[in-house]
Amino acid sequence: MTDIKIIDSIMGSGKTSWAIQYMNEAPIAEKFIYITPFLTEVARVKASVTDRNFLEPNNANADRRKLSSLKDLIVQDADIVSTHSLFQTADEELVELLTESGYTLILDEVMDVIEPVNVNASDIRKLETSGDIIVDGNKVIWKGDPRDDSRYRDIRLLAQAGNLFYHRGKFLVWSFPPKVFRAFDKAFMLTYLFDGQLQRYYYDMFQFQYSYNAVRLDGEQYELTDYDPHAENRGEVFKLIDLYDGKLNDVGKRSNALSSTYLRNADVDVLRQIKNNLYNYFQNIAGVKMDQVYWSTLKELERPLAPKGYRGRSIPVNSRATNEYKAVEAIAYVFNRYPNPHERAFFEDNGVTVNVEALAASDLLQWVWRSRIREGQPIKLYLPSSRMRGLLKAWANYEI
Repeated sequence: MTDIKIIDSIMGSGKTSWAIQYMNEAPIAEKFIYITPFLTEVARVKASVTDRNFLEPNNANADRRKLSSLKDLIVQDADIVSTHSLFQTADEELVELLTESGYTLILDEVMDVIEPVNVNASDIRKLETSGDIIVDGNKVIWKGDPRDDSRYRDIRLLAQAGNLFYHRGKFLVWSFPPKVFRAFDKAFMLTYLFDGQLQRYYYDMFQFQYSYNAVRLDGEQYELTDYDPHAENRGEVFKLIDLYDGKLNDVGKRSNALSSTYLRNADVDVLRQIKNNLYNYFQNIAGVKMDQVYWSTLKELERPLAPKGYRGRSIPVNSRATNEYKAVEAIAYVFNRYPNPHERAFFEDNGVTVNVEALAASDLLQWVWRSRIREGQPIKLYLPSSRMRGLLKAWANYEI
């Protein structure tokens, strides 16, 4: 069984720096695959791990595919750095190569480990009737032509990889193949509030064993310590956040206000009010220029809600890991985070309870820490959802 260590430390505590130090100091016989969300972090690892020659997969091969390059690098026993998006294309051949190779995995931030597959229920019934698939429990098993190249090819490939699930008779769910994690000798995951993240529920569903550590800086050396949330001094950190409390929050009074469903169904007057609130907050209350802000809402509403003078400063509501905005002073989160109902139902129907509040708090904190608070500097925050403000305060009081 793979030894999985969750390095659960608050943003800015030095998780990536510890990983770089660990790879620099490791015996040369230990081989690494480092997976990160961003190309900037790929470059950082290549430049910072000075005692090794980390290589990045490319498409300069006969297949013109980075996955083929990744496999070639594994055969060469190379130290490898790449992005989440490539790692998520893992197939059975990659699993076989990894199982034989003895790599250590370092995963910088959680991945998208499940997602709904857009397939009509009628197509599923047609495949079942024809005998091309069977559903064993809720797992989809491909029984048809193993080289089927029809419009059902995507379903065939996912089912053959063993990571396709038919759920509640309505939809298919793709799950990252757990065999990939089991193929590593050791695995480290660098994140924060892992208990509130979907990858934790994925590990529980597939019965992975994992342990928790944190990181601290001792002099000039980073070291792993026992996981202790109270060592984070959350109360002191919370004092760095000037959390807006005034009439602009009226738009988020209801507990479900500003959720995805609420925003999609909001009328023109509500959307206009949100847009005006954003402008008022940044211009008159925070008093900051465009390059000193970022804000977030439901992606499809970013353009209509963008306040005059602050367009182009929206970022995804689930932003994490990037340091691009670490000088930003004023931020606004016009969203009320709930899990995708299909994702939640998928886990809970498989016996894993999803902590909805911890999930929302985890995403919010990752988003807040894209700002200059990660540098220990104060920030201004407009958080109109009454529920999300309550979760932020609960985190500060160690209630999450």
